Amino acid sequence: MYSLGMRREFSARHYLIGGDWGAENIEHAHRYRMELVLEAKTLDQHGYLVDIVEVEQHLEAVTAEFSGQTLNEMTAFTGLNPSIERLATVLHAAFTTRLAHFRLEALTVTLWEDDIAWTSYRASL
Repeated sequence: MYSLGMRREFSARHYLIGGDWGAENIEHAHRYRMELVLEAKTLDQHGYLVDIVEVEQHLEAVTAEFSGQTLNEMTAFTGLNPSIERLATVLHAAFTTRLAHFRLEALTVTLWEDDIAWTSYRASL
């Protein structure tokens, strides 16, 4: 199995809902570092897993969509707690849709929140 990983950083705001988490219930910002890992069993005719330039364009578009936003106000989080785990899942769904034309076996999004905590969401495609 081949794997290819790429990273981007962005900042976004959120506040947690549904429980008493002290300061986390008040809107605040985080610096997120996201790693996208793509997996496939075979390479294309050029010896590539994917076109890195194209994947970079998708990374830029997705991070631009979230950068500077208050996650609670985004449609993907309507009525949901915008936890780091949920954010990784939402990002995973965005990349799954955008990269559907590649012959991928799995896609993983790993997300660090201020370099203090991280989560990872992986699914076979």
